[in-house]
Amino acid sequence: MESSAPATADLAGPPPEVVETFQIATRVLAGLALRSMDVLNGAVTMPQFRMLAVLDDLGTARSARVAAALGLKPSAVTRLAERMVAAGYVIRGSEPANRSVVTLTLTPSGREIVAKGLDWRRSELRRVLGQLDLPSDQLAAAAKALMALVETVGEGYGTAAQVRINPW
Repeated sequence: MESSAPATADLAGPPPEVVETFQIATRVLAGLALRSMDVLNGAVTMPQFRMLAVLDDLGTARSARVAAALGLKPSAVTRLAERMVAAGYVIRGSEPANRSVVTLTLTPSGREIVAKGLDWRRSELRRVLGQLDLPSDQLAAAAKALMALVETVGEGYGTAAQVRINPW
């Protein structure tokens, strides 16, 4: 009689060497993101860049929405926003119907900072991927596997706080 239960190895997850490979890749990609700050000549820190990038994605947004997207407390976003307003990268506003609601919008120079950082990352990834000695079908398979990872955990994983509510 054949068993339909998964093999023990399947229950344990992927082999340790696969997990370690992803761990190493995570460090390399995080390093690439950090190095992209170098091209900005100290204009912003990584947390400030993250906020600007979120605003670039959201457009004008309530500060509470930005805080949720970053997984931060609203007070932390208020402090980040104050610095970015002073630097000329963000405009603080309010909603016409409710003046107590603070909104944040990127300025053209804020959009320029985000574009410069992301453009450098894309360029560096092109350079590094161009050095790989992989046939194009294997590179495409690697990209497909990474996209499956992104789709499984969600593009915002690690950015927005994961809120779990116990229904009991």
